[in-house]
Amino acid sequence: MLRPLLLVILSTLVLFPFLLRQLGKTIGWHLRRRTSDRRFQLEAHVRQEDDEYTGRATAESRVKEQEEEDDDWETVESYAVGMAKNGDKAEREWAGVIGFFHPFCNAGGGGERVLWAAVRATQKRWPKAICVVYTGDHDTDKASIISRVDNRFNIRLHPPTLILLYLSTRHYVLSSTYPHFTLLGQSLGSLILAYDAFGLLVPDIFVDTMGYAFTLALSRFFFPSVPTGAYVHYPTISTDMLGSLDENGQGVNAGAGKGWKGFAKRYYWKRFARLYSWVGGDVDVVMTNSSWTQAHIRSLWGPSRAKRDKPHDVEVVFPPVAVEELEREIEVSPQTEHRREPILLYIAQFRPEKNHALVLRAFAALLQEYPSTSPDTKLVLVGSVRHSDDATRVYDLRLLAHELKIKDRVEFVCDASWPEILQWLGQSWVGVNGMWNEHFGIGVVEYQAAGLVSVVHNSGGPRGDIVIDYDGGPTGFHAETASEFAAAFHHALTLSGEETLAVRRRARASAKRFTEQAFAARWVGQMERLVRLDDETRQQKRQKAKET
Repeated sequence: MLRPLLLVILSTLVLFPFLLRQLGKTIGWHLRRRTSDRRFQLEAHVRQEDDEYTGRATAESRVKEQEEEDDDWETVESYAVGMAKNGDKAEREWAGVIGFFHPFCNAGGGGERVLWAAVRATQKRWPKAICVVYTGDHDTDKASIISRVDNRFNIRLHPPTLILLYLSTRHYVLSSTYPHFTLLGQSLGSLILAYDAFGLLVPDIFVDTMGYAFTLALSRFFFPSVPTGAYVHYPTISTDMLGSLDENGQGVNAGAGKGWKGFAKRYYWKRFARLYSWVGGDVDVVMTNSSWTQAHIRSLWGPSRAKRDKPHDVEVVFPPVAVEELEREIEVSPQTEHRREPILLYIAQFRPEKNHALVLRAFAALLQEYPSTSPDTKLVLVGSVRHSDDATRVYDLRLLAHELKIKDRVEFVCDASWPEILQWLGQSWVGVNGMWNEHFGIGVVEYQAAGLVSVVHNSGGPRGDIVIDYDGGPTGFHAETASEFAAAFHHALTLSGEETLAVRRRARASAKRFTEQAFAARWVGQMERLVRLDDETRQQKRQKAKET
């Protein structure tokens, strides 16, 4: 009696992985079958709309648009062809469906700039491909999003080959849904959201551009042959986060590791980190936005990727910044210094981790500790408000400014358009970043390209990649505490005219490393790898069909 039972248990253990894989493939097959009609209709609609759009565009407008973009795109195109195996023509004419998983595509932040720049680069590299964005922004349509992307980021998308598919389960990834075990809750919730996405359309290539790594694992479970890519802005968990629980830690969880609750939190985070490492190990192409993020992702995902023989290393693809436009619109010269005002400018979404409160306290310390500060000096906070939580946060920050007795010298600018941001960049003196371990810092690069003197948190991408010494001198200053920020503000505002201009010029020259053209070239180079994987899968299927 015992022996047959043992045989059953052992057989189950041996067969379980195989049965689990077959279950995933079966679900994936049903999803493909269920969405096949929608795909056929979508492809026909895209081709028809593309023909109509091309017909409506006048020859003059097409020539003008081509002249604006051709010069930069020649470099991108040649880079991409060089990445492709023998510059394969079939790869250049690839016409599949790329799914971009970005549930908050209308948020208007740096992550959205990356998304839309990636979509635009993909559209130009593969004109016949269809870019599908899975989003939960039901309150807006494609025309409104395209208009906002143009207005906010100055990125002009090609409407016919852009498709928005609306998710109905986005609330499962909201932090407010999980008052406890938030990391795990949001990660598991993203699986529901991904299933929702695959139930709308199964893509040929699936790319997560928002940091939901678990969705890529689900894609591999359902569709083993679908290439997957990740653009990681910030690791969901990191050794720095674990360190932040210590008594002298930083960030929103600083000092939360005390007592039995702290012990439990630390244990939970460590177990989650192991799960996160396993999930990230099977992604085909991994991109990060900075060397700081790259180091953490290599540490977390690297061992698992090595075990699965993933051939491609984690690559840094710096986010796109409108460096060229800022250089055109904002002159940096002795003749334009009079246009600058003693304004401290902080461009950042109104999210907790952006630490606006630290910047407010630092500004109050500046006014208190340095009485000689000009009475015209003021702080301007520019950022997007995504939802009611952000609006409440802005209200709380206004209250804090009132408590610090600086409300008359602080200005809040919510949901500013790109022209408004250009205006602030052109007249401000200092660019501020207060976030601990900012993964990259698009706003900081904008400061540099606009010629501002940057004062940033002494951590993450701003310290490691952006505000570094260049051409033998500093491009800005670093700080951590409110007192240090106040001192750095004072230093930046009191540099001699010659020193100020030298810092501005070095910062602008350094910012050329982060152009939109550089991003497009690197993005396309990584996407070539995914397209090649898809082509190889198609060729294998055709070969099998011939053999049968």
